[in-house]
Amino acid sequence: MRPTLVGLALAAAALAGCGGPPAQRPNAAMCFDFKAPKATPAPGASAEAAALDDCVRRWAYSLAPSRDEAGAVAEAVAAACGTQLSRWNQQALTQPGGDGESTSLLTGDPTTPLAEHNAYAHTRALLYVVQARAGNCAPPPAKNGTPDGVS
Repeated sequence: MRPTLVGLALAAAALAGCGGPPAQRPNAAMCFDFKAPKATPAPGASAEAAALDDCVRRWAYSLAPSRDEAGAVAEAVAAACGTQLSRWNQQALTQPGGDGESTSLLTGDPTTPLAEHNAYAHTRALLYVVQARAGNCAPPPAKNGTPDGVS
């Protein structure tokens, strides 16, 4: 090759790398399908817990594209689902021992059902935000700024 052709080839190769990383494609295996019918709660699980989980997932996928740090987005998600968390907590208080203290099976620390519900909402929110970001997942449809299906 002539020296000028070598220089042009090197310059073209260098410029080809300037476009940044390729756009991430959705990973369907990682993303939740919001068009699928809602599953019924597992045996022993309450409808209130399922409603909270659904709310958290829908808000997390909706807010995941935010540029904020994932923990901050997860806090916003948990706040958006406060009504569902309150319903689950209220249901727990109607159960025998629902307001009592016990030992966490995860940490061994003293805890209450209400504290565990709150921790569940926050950890699931963070999981779903990271999942939606990692999979480049589409959010659920929304109306008036609220994800469809949130009640």
